[in-house]
Amino acid sequence: MNTCQLGRSGLTVSALGLGCMGMSDFYSGQDDAESTRTLHRALALGVTFFDTADMYGPYKNEELVGQAFKGRRADIILATKFGIQRDPSDPTRRGINGRPEYVRAACEGSLKRLGTDYIDLYYQHRVDPNTPIEDTVGAMSRLVEEGKVRFLGLSEAAPATVRRAVAVHPIAALQTEYSLWSRDPEDEILPAIRELGVGFVPYSPLGRGFLTGQIKRFEDLAEDDYRRNTPRFQGENFQKNLDLVARINDLAQQKHCTASQLALAWVLAQGEDVVPIPGTKRVQYLEENLGALEVQLTKEELAQLNEIAPQGAAAGPRYPAAMMGSVNG
Repeated sequence: MNTCQLGRSGLTVSALGLGCMGMSDFYSGQDDAESTRTLHRALALGVTFFDTADMYGPYKNEELVGQAFKGRRADIILATKFGIQRDPSDPTRRGINGRPEYVRAACEGSLKRLGTDYIDLYYQHRVDPNTPIEDTVGAMSRLVEEGKVRFLGLSEAAPATVRRAVAVHPIAALQTEYSLWSRDPEDEILPAIRELGVGFVPYSPLGRGFLTGQIKRFEDLAEDDYRRNTPRFQGENFQKNLDLVARINDLAQQKHCTASQLALAWVLAQGEDVVPIPGTKRVQYLEENLGALEVQLTKEELAQLNEIAPQGAAAGPRYPAAMMGSVNG
């Protein structure tokens, strides 16, 4: 598999990463054995870039990833995140914390759960509005000095916040939702981070599974699937978004690939500094997603996709109102 460098950081990762969140949380049907097989298969197929966070579970996903790669640490690029605090006894309760003392405590916890003495890429998961970004990144930079972290990242941070962060310490990557139905980063975020030499790591590049074409009815989502509470999966929005996916699927059939592969190929075509991390917990879908690397889009096909899914094409906001307040801080 080809590799990419995240911005000007010097951190080299596989051209496609693997998001591990759904293996342990938010989507129904967790299966640690199948997830472990998926992690091992990803590495065998050339994926080296694995993304987790302490809040997935909470804590369970870091433990799963750490156990799966025990004895293989040198073969992978491990990214994890801190900053969203969840109460293990009631995971629905959460807060955002970027205080320096918490940065250090969170890192120590992640290192222990991952079974490693260093993290390749350590992200602030959400910007803490009550802590200056300079203080948070300053604490993160001390972890780099101590060898506990190699590179720093931010997630869902606004351009002005990224600029302030870069003034304190180099930022290797910004992680933000980006896909054919979430194109907002094109306005301000992508131009800013490219100017600053920061790499771009799109999460949910398949629209939380919607762009795969596998979700046909709201009832297809299990009762405990958090997407049931997401505006794009509800009411009239659901049908409008189904219509959008149908057009993507029509083009995929003409291209002799799946809707997932077409949607991922579009993200990959947005720049050599773009490294998407589609998530899955099943070997079948992992292998399908990796097939996107073989899909080459012509200028005409890219134009078709831009016409099918222009910015703002998706119906409904990407998060419930209570969660939207914490993104792009």
